[in-house]
Amino acid sequence: MYDRHVRARLIDFFALEGLQWPRRLWDVGSLLALEELLEASSWARHRVLSVGAVDWQRRQLLKVIGPDVGLGDTELRAELTSLLNKPLPDPSAAHRRLRQVIDHARGGYLGRWAAACSRPIDQRPEPERLARVVAAHLLDLGYDASHLATWIGRLSRRRASAEEILQGAVALDAATPREFTVLALLDTVPEQSQAENHEAWVSGRAAVDWIVQHGYSANGIRAGGGFLYRVIARDPFSAASQVRELVERMVARSFFMRGNRDVIRPASQLWVDHHPDPIRFAAPDRGAYVLSLVNEGYMYQVGGDRAIVDDALELAAPVNRGALGPAVAGAWAAVESLLSHPDDPAEEERPGKAVAADRLAAIVACSWPRAELTALAHRYRPETPDALAETLATCTTNRERACAMAEALVAGNAREMAGCFRRDADVAAVHRMRRVVTSPKAELASAAAIFEMAMRRLYRTRNIVLHGGSVQGVALKAALRIAAPLVGAGLDRITNASLVEGLPPLDLAARAEVGLQLVGGETGLKVVDLLMPRR
Repeated sequence: MYDRHVRARLIDFFALEGLQWPRRLWDVGSLLALEELLEASSWARHRVLSVGAVDWQRRQLLKVIGPDVGLGDTELRAELTSLLNKPLPDPSAAHRRLRQVIDHARGGYLGRWAAACSRPIDQRPEPERLARVVAAHLLDLGYDASHLATWIGRLSRRRASAEEILQGAVALDAATPREFTVLALLDTVPEQSQAENHEAWVSGRAAVDWIVQHGYSANGIRAGGGFLYRVIARDPFSAASQVRELVERMVARSFFMRGNRDVIRPASQLWVDHHPDPIRFAAPDRGAYVLSLVNEGYMYQVGGDRAIVDDALELAAPVNRGALGPAVAGAWAAVESLLSHPDDPAEEERPGKAVAADRLAAIVACSWPRAELTALAHRYRPETPDALAETLATCTTNRERACAMAEALVAGNAREMAGCFRRDADVAAVHRMRRVVTSPKAELASAAAIFEMAMRRLYRTRNIVLHGGSVQGVALKAALRIAAPLVGAGLDRITNASLVEGLPPLDLAARAEVGLQLVGGETGLKVVDLLMPRR
């Protein structure tokens, strides 16, 4: 079961499309988090970030590195702990020392996790924790999720053990990035004479010849030309991603031409040498979904008056497919507009508008059990109908289904229930939800803390983009990858409460914050009702 759990969660974490937000990866790896802290200290020197925000980030990192066996257990850990226990202004001796310690920690990081994974079963890391560490570290290295999905899919088909998976991850960590040649075709090429002066330019005829020479089909290709780039990357998909960004920068520039001239339009595919198939030019969406608009029948229900939720949805629209800068700025603008107030008190722990991040984190944390329990209820398929299956068959609402599943997890044996699901990912969810329904306050507090870090990372990234004028942050892509589905989940709950119940966003946040404190206590508040009005 341990090996199946690790495989299932890695498959989840590398899925790009169709995965529900509760099963996605919610954080970056420890090494990138430490790099992010160094960067934040430098931005604080330029007053782009506040000292209070950086101090909060540093204190949270102390909690993160605690259970991270990849950071050593003696001298390395002692040095890290000592440095994170005090401010790290840039420049300072402590700031420079942390840079050196990160370099030492990077060597052998996954190897130390692999050693922990080889211990007797009762001494191994929790499979959920192990899978999250491996996924975050490989993504932080620059591997593309599509490449990693193929990697873990291959291991899963031969039912690789957790030890074998860690050995493969260590090999990926040690692999040197290599050069790829990527062909990006353009369907329209305004000011073509300028394009032809570019050293990477290839004519339409030359591009077709290159495609054929590299074993691809040239059927239907009609291009005005393109660019043949050489890039250094971890894998073909990462190489394609780098070139995609270059072309998108050209497209952005073309919007500033005078008159009604056609803008640069890229072809629908990219071609990467030594990769068997063309790669879609359009990147997968980032997973921010507001399903309430369709589920409650409100997609077309717009009138003359604009509600605050309408403004927020419009601001956040770039989060799924927009360029990095506008996506980060729009997502945070939506969160801040809904969940901050001029009368919010100034707090050292919540500098600026960080309170909005924490409020959204509370809403998302309260949404998590209901979403996961509902999904499990719909997928419960015992070979012989049992009491739970019969109960679920009589339920008429998702709340009733989630309640029935929660009660069964409290009363029953999680291992026996796991046998009634066909997918390993659902079995892993059974064990997660078993912990939530039996220790709701502690488990939800842990989830809320993770969501707070994700939302505050989005806030810091937005400040670096807008106030620092930079889209080169070390965690910019990771911040958006993690935060986008969570922002979508929060906006979904806010939209639902506003349209169905008429509840303002700040009131929903207050309901969530109170719910996290009262769940499982004397009031009888259940994990499925944390965002519901009290009956």
